[in-house]
Amino acid sequence: MTTQLPHMSHPKYRADIDGLRALAVVPVVAFHAFPAWMPGGFIGVDVFFVISGFLISTIIFENLDRGTFSFVEFYSRRIKRIFPALLLVLVACFAFGWFTLLADEYMQLGKHIAAGAGFVSNFVFWSEAGYFDNAAETKPLLHLWSLGIEEQFYIVWPMLLWIAWKRGFNLLTLAVVLALVSFLLNLDAIGQDPVAAFYSPQTRFWELMSGSVLAWLTRYKWTTFSEIKPRIDGWLAKAVYREETVPDGRTLSNTTSFLGSALLVFGFWKISKDLSFPGFWAVVPVLGAVFIIVAGPGAWINRKILANKVAIWFGLISYPLYLWHWPLLSFARVIEGQTPGLMIRLGAVVLSVGLAWLTYRLVERPIRVGGYGRIKVTVLILLMCVVGFFGYNTYSRDGLPFRSITANLRNLSQLTYFFPTTSACSANHPYALETCYESEKKYPETVALVGDSHMMALTHGFKHLFDENKLDSNVIAIGKVGCNPFLNTDSITFKKISFGCKDVITPAIRNLIQRDDVKWVLLVGRHAGRFTGKPFGEIEKEYLLKPWTYTFLDGSLQSNSNQEAFELGLQHTVDEIVKAGKKVIFVHQFPEMGFDIRGCLDRFGTTKSDKCALDVDIVTERLTPYKDSVERIVAANPNVFQYDPMNLVCDDNVCDPFNEDGLLYYRDDDHMSKLGAEAVAQEISREILSGAK
Repeated sequence: MTTQLPHMSHPKYRADIDGLRALAVVPVVAFHAFPAWMPGGFIGVDVFFVISGFLISTIIFENLDRGTFSFVEFYSRRIKRIFPALLLVLVACFAFGWFTLLADEYMQLGKHIAAGAGFVSNFVFWSEAGYFDNAAETKPLLHLWSLGIEEQFYIVWPMLLWIAWKRGFNLLTLAVVLALVSFLLNLDAIGQDPVAAFYSPQTRFWELMSGSVLAWLTRYKWTTFSEIKPRIDGWLAKAVYREETVPDGRTLSNTTSFLGSALLVFGFWKISKDLSFPGFWAVVPVLGAVFIIVAGPGAWINRKILANKVAIWFGLISYPLYLWHWPLLSFARVIEGQTPGLMIRLGAVVLSVGLAWLTYRLVERPIRVGGYGRIKVTVLILLMCVVGFFGYNTYSRDGLPFRSITANLRNLSQLTYFFPTTSACSANHPYALETCYESEKKYPETVALVGDSHMMALTHGFKHLFDENKLDSNVIAIGKVGCNPFLNTDSITFKKISFGCKDVITPAIRNLIQRDDVKWVLLVGRHAGRFTGKPFGEIEKEYLLKPWTYTFLDGSLQSNSNQEAFELGLQHTVDEIVKAGKKVIFVHQFPEMGFDIRGCLDRFGTTKSDKCALDVDIVTERLTPYKDSVERIVAANPNVFQYDPMNLVCDDNVCDPFNEDGLLYYRDDDHMSKLGAEAVAQEISREILSGAK
């Protein structure tokens, strides 16, 4: 006869914690759907972190005490809790994406499905962050970053606690030390690498550890405060009530809950994504959640508001609601090509609530309760592996381009970035870390391109001419994103982070003009943005209040504004290049469209949308100020030529991203496509390079 070990216990149910889940998820959904209404709603994720750390640690502490802790049972319960709804959402995204996403979008979705199935989404999104990363709103599974951090915590923390328990270490000391280290890493990273601070488990674990510390204090040391609590409660009661009352703990509990709620309300409306977050600002939601939990279920707010039936209902569906709401909003953004209208976003929210309730009732509860536990866990693990495989397979096969949606669209090849690079160029120019292309040397003369990502796009056009033997010059291109094609200038983001332009562009220009074979130097960039420091259009509206700074510094000569940096940089660059006996072509920027070009492609059959034309007066107003400065500086110099691609895409009324054959000249809202680059390079070659010889 065998003795069966007792099952792991669970902490006593607290309805107010389900209500706190509701207080976490509803602001997150509100922020994603209506960001102007609740700019700090995203801190609800941090509240979830505290709740998870508290509940998981309470379970572990209780069962370590009772001798009933089991890794198998612990992770089996986690799998039955987390896997069912996640599997459903991953499969739904894969199915919907099959019919709506272009090949590169579906390829990225496949990668994100695989990452979600492996609970490493935070690392994947961290690695993707950069200048050419597509907008967050177009990633249907972006929200799984937080789930990745939670699962990584569930892997690391139980093992550490078990080892520490077995060896007799103080668990509170362990929790406090790890929380402090993580918090300090967070403060350090927010100034050095904000993306890492956001996605890294090391800089986020302190939030879950805060819940762990609270769980330890609640279980082991609450009686220690029994003598102090009545005195604090009495002092608070005297401050609040007119008549003397007997200390019973309710005033302290209510005050603590009120302070926690006030912190969350403050955070929801005063914290915004413009702030450096998490950083120190994350203390607000973490401390707010800790105060509400420590207040206990008897506090008035906890009892009357958080334990309200409506709050409990939203708390019970909070996990599937979190999973469903973002894919619906994101797919709507992808299909619309811009921020969806109010009614579409409202409809997505309502639909996500309905799907969350159905998921909870028909999927989550039946799997979490009842028998066949081992079979359920085994099947769930196998299904997650299958889904992850399908996701990775989609990614490795380039988004399955044989799907019918890709067959309906002729412009897919125009939507990919293509910046040619050559290893020989990089070896000769080690400072050029991003783009360095040099053709083989077939001719005595060389055309050099210098600039930012617009130059990188144009490089394809010149490479194409060279490869087709339509250009009787060699080609070299060196650039760095976000940088003026000028000497001694730098780009500073709105977060005061330097792009390091002087370390690339300045040595590139000086190296090129020393070469005897270089006869032409093309200065290419997004000049209007550098001249004003401001982005442009609907697609960049969230950055309109975050101007970038551009500086010129050469000895004692220093700029005081973006315009002055542009003019000083251009003047000194032109003077030095011309003095070296070279000719300059100032390539005016490709007109910005200001909207998502993918929105111009009807994903359900046709090629061109009616919303894809921009009034030429808007473009002219944007470009004229910097063009006037350029004209003043270079017009009288016979060795400086100007090329303006505006006539390629604009007529007297509108600027159109399509050519007359319905093919895109644009890759996105401001970069030229391969076709656009080829057209621009051909015009420069025909109108300037050939004509000047």
